[in-house]
Amino acid sequence: MNQLLRLSPFVVEAPRPLDPAKFRDPAITARGEPRARVALEALRTLWFNTGTLCNLTCLNCYIESSPRNDALAYLSLAEVEAFLDEATALDPPPVEIGFTGGEPFMNRDILPMLDAALSRGFQALVLTNAMRPMRRFEAGLLALNARHGSRLTLRVSLDHHGRALHEAERGPRSWKPAIDGLAWLARNGFSLAIAGRSAPGEREETARAAYDELFRGLDLPVDAFDPGRLVLFPEMDARVDVPEITEACWGILGKRPTEVMCASSRMVVRRKGAAAPTVVACTLLPYDPAFELGPTLRHAAGAVALNHPHCATFCVLGGASCSAG
Repeated sequence: MNQLLRLSPFVVEAPRPLDPAKFRDPAITARGEPRARVALEALRTLWFNTGTLCNLTCLNCYIESSPRNDALAYLSLAEVEAFLDEATALDPPPVEIGFTGGEPFMNRDILPMLDAALSRGFQALVLTNAMRPMRRFEAGLLALNARHGSRLTLRVSLDHHGRALHEAERGPRSWKPAIDGLAWLARNGFSLAIAGRSAPGEREETARAAYDELFRGLDLPVDAFDPGRLVLFPEMDARVDVPEITEACWGILGKRPTEVMCASSRMVVRRKGAAAPTVVACTLLPYDPAFELGPTLRHAAGAVALNHPHCATFCVLGGASCSAG
């Protein structure tokens, strides 16, 4: 994990560290109970990690993106198009193509990748910090927006509704460029969403009301009370002790496996030095080899064992998803 994690304003030191006996066996839990598995119901969101390089080094970045981390190499347009062609042939095909990083606009092929997805009839979602890398592509983004309109959505990371906590996480002087990028997107009629977080001890209703005040002040056309437009992600810290998810948990929690992200999404990554991209179970676990599923979407259609703390914290207990819907 990131060595700076303990300094993040969004992470509270764990009162109890993760039990080392947990998340060892993909079939059974530490208590010997059958581990929950999630089948791919239908591929509704296909993600592309365009590369882990980023213009920022955030303290609690789950993927440890930075200007130096190239553990996931840049995907090429040809690689993305090959997966898009395979996705188009699925029955049914995905609805949404997501682009994440790192910062996707660090990849020089990002606009052709977006055009390739949009021209095939998919919706496209880009996760960005809206800073200088994105602003270099203003002319191309305007052209894409003119051709495809609301089928292209940019979800901008704004870690908190207050500048102080946002910059404590993302670094000094990171607030104003993000706000300026958001304002440019709003002025030019882009479909917008925001990815935020709740500070420790902050109620969701309080956070949404404060974001709403911020958006109104900036004249941003984002409904802070719509969970699809303002996504408040739970924090993930793999050091913290969390329950393992068993088959019995679905009934106990009143949840269904189909509600979990890996029932409807997969992500394509290209590891540094690898000859070709591969498909992993979800956006949260790009490095863990246990969640690598194969070189094609067909190979990646199998069930996923919920054998990681993030499966519990983010997806099952946190009820979160990276997709737009």
